[in-house]
Amino acid sequence: AVQLVESGGGSVQAGGSLRLSCIASGHTYSAYCMGWFRQAPGKQREGVASISVGSGSTYYADSVKGRFTISRDNAKNTLYLQMNSLKPEDTAMYYCAALVFKSGYCNPMRTQNFNTWGQGTQVTVSS
Repeated sequence: AVQLVESGGGSVQAGGSLRLSCIASGHTYSAYCMGWFRQAPGKQREGVASISVGSGSTYYADSVKGRFTISRDNAKNTLYLQMNSLKPEDTAMYYCAALVFKSGYCNPMRTQNFNTWGQGTQVTVSS
């Protein structure tokens, strides 16, 4: 199995930055895709960014392109999400996700394409 633990959330003002981290443990060699999703109160969970572990290709939701950057440090088994120019509409619980022990599609970022999830970290952006 693979375990994912997120950190780095917090409260910032609009225009600020945060970097989320997701440490993976267990059978990390089995990861095919990794990604970040978010869920605001009363809304469905949506994909924010994903990365193909093998090719390194990255994918972004239109709403975060140019502001967020997903990256992975293989040596540390850590996934990052650098979030700049944050907006109040970015306020949500952010979840790290992975597709493990099988191949699939890293994009489009549908929740059913990922089979392992972290517990989430809250991001709150005030205007």
